[in-house]
Amino acid sequence: MRTLHRLITGGIAIAAVLVLISACAVGPDYARPTAPVPESYKENKGWKVAEPKDDMLRGPWWVIYNDPRLNALEEQVNISNQNIAVAEAQFRQASALVQAATSSFFPVLTANPAATRSLRSSNISQSTIPSGTNTIYAAPLNVSPWELDVWGRIRRTVEAARASAQASAADLEGVRLSVQASLAQNYFIICALDRQRQLLDSTITAYRRSLDLTRNQYESGVASRADVLEAETQLKTTHAQAIDVGVQRAQVEHAIALLVGKPASDFSIPVMPLDSVPPPIPSGVPSELLERRPDIAGAERRVAAANAQIGVAKAAYFPTITLTGSMGYQSTDTFNLFTWPSRFWSVGPAMAETLFDGGLRQALNDQALAAYDGAVASYRQTVLTGFQEVEDNLAALRILEEEAQVQEEAVNAAQKYLEIAVNQYKEGMVNYINVVIAQAMALNNERTAVNILGRRMAASVLLIKALGGGWGKNGKEEAFQSR
Repeated sequence: MRTLHRLITGGIAIAAVLVLISACAVGPDYARPTAPVPESYKENKGWKVAEPKDDMLRGPWWVIYNDPRLNALEEQVNISNQNIAVAEAQFRQASALVQAATSSFFPVLTANPAATRSLRSSNISQSTIPSGTNTIYAAPLNVSPWELDVWGRIRRTVEAARASAQASAADLEGVRLSVQASLAQNYFIICALDRQRQLLDSTITAYRRSLDLTRNQYESGVASRADVLEAETQLKTTHAQAIDVGVQRAQVEHAIALLVGKPASDFSIPVMPLDSVPPPIPSGVPSELLERRPDIAGAERRVAAANAQIGVAKAAYFPTITLTGSMGYQSTDTFNLFTWPSRFWSVGPAMAETLFDGGLRQALNDQALAAYDGAVASYRQTVLTGFQEVEDNLAALRILEEEAQVQEEAVNAAQKYLEIAVNQYKEGMVNYINVVIAQAMALNNERTAVNILGRRMAASVLLIKALGGGWGKNGKEEAFQSR
C-alpha cells in the first residue's frame, strides 16, 4: 500500500513539474503583420487611419436603398443560397476540428473487460495460476499513451486550428457579402433594363406618330416614298431593340433566382423601372472600416494559423514525453474478481527522441516558415486590393455623377433639337432625314443616361462591398469625424 501511494505521489509530482515546464511553448508568438495603410483616401480626403474593427456588426446594409423589394430578396439570400450553405458547413467543420485538436490535452481512458481461456505449461513454476487449463477474468481501465504538452506542440496545434476556424468564419461572411452584393447589382441591372424598355416603348409610340405623319405627308404629295420607308425602318429597328432588352432581362432574372436558391422556372420579378439615384456617401468614411472586410480578416487569421504551425514544426526537435497506465482487477474466479487481492496497476512515463531523420524535421520547419511568409504576403496583397477597390468605386461614383450631369444636359439639348427638326419637317423646310437623325440622337442620349445611372447604382453597391458591408454598425450611416 505504501509503495502504491509513493508511486502515485511521485507520478503526480512528475506530471506537475512537466505541466509547469510546458508553460513555455516553442515557436514564435503571434503578432499581426504590418500592412501598408494610407492616412487618407485619394478620392475622399480627411479619413482616419484604420483601427481593427472586424468585430463590428455589418447588418442589413441594403436598407440604405429604401427599396422593400430589394430587402425581401436579400432576406431570401441569407436563407436559401446554396453557396452560403456550403460556406456555413465548412465553418462548422473547422469548428469541429478545433474541438478535435483540443481533445489532445486530455488522456484517453478505455475499459477492456475480458475473459481468457488458456492452457498453462506445467513446467512453469512460481505462479499463482495452477498449471493446466484456466480461465482468467479481467476488468481493467487503461490510459492510452498520453502526450504531455511539454514543448507546446498540442497548444500550437490548437492555436492553428482555432485561427483556421476563425478564417473559415470570415470566409462565410465573405461569401455572404459577395452573394448579397451580386444580388443587389443584378437587381439594379433589371431596374435599369426596365427603365430602358420603358424608354424604348415610349420612343416606339413617338415613332409611330412620326410614321403616321410621314404617310400623311406622302399622301399629300409633300413627302417621298423614301421618307415613309425611313420612318418604318426606324420604328422596326427600335422595336427590335426593345425585344432584345427582354432577353437580357430574362437572363438577369434567372441569375437572381439562382442567388435566392429558387428554380428559374418558378421565379419572376415584376417590372420596376429604375427611378432612384445612389444614396449619399458619408463625407468622413474612415479607413478603419476597411478592416471589417471579411477577406482581410480571413487572410490575417491564416497568418496566425501559419505562425502556430511553425511552433508545431519546432516542437519536433524535442523529445516526446508520454504517460501510460492501467489499473483494474484480474482473477481466475468471478467470485473474488473485485476483491482487494485481485487488484493490479501499472503507471509510468516514456520519452522518445528522434536521433536521425534524414533532414525531415528541418524540411518541415522550412516548409512552415515558407507557408508563413506566403500567408503574410497574401494578407498584405489582400489589404492593398481592398484599398484599390474602395478607391476605384469612390472614383467611379464621383466621375459618373459628373458624367450624369453633363449627359442630362445632352439629353435636354437632343430633345430640343428633335422638336425643332420635327417642326421644320412639318413646315417643309428640311428633309425627313433630319428628323431621323434628331430622333436617333435623342434616343441614344437617353439610353446613355440610363446606362450611367445603372453604373452609378452598381458602383455604390461595390463600394459598400469594398468597405465590408456598409459604413456603420448594423449597416446604417453614421457621422464620422475627419482627422
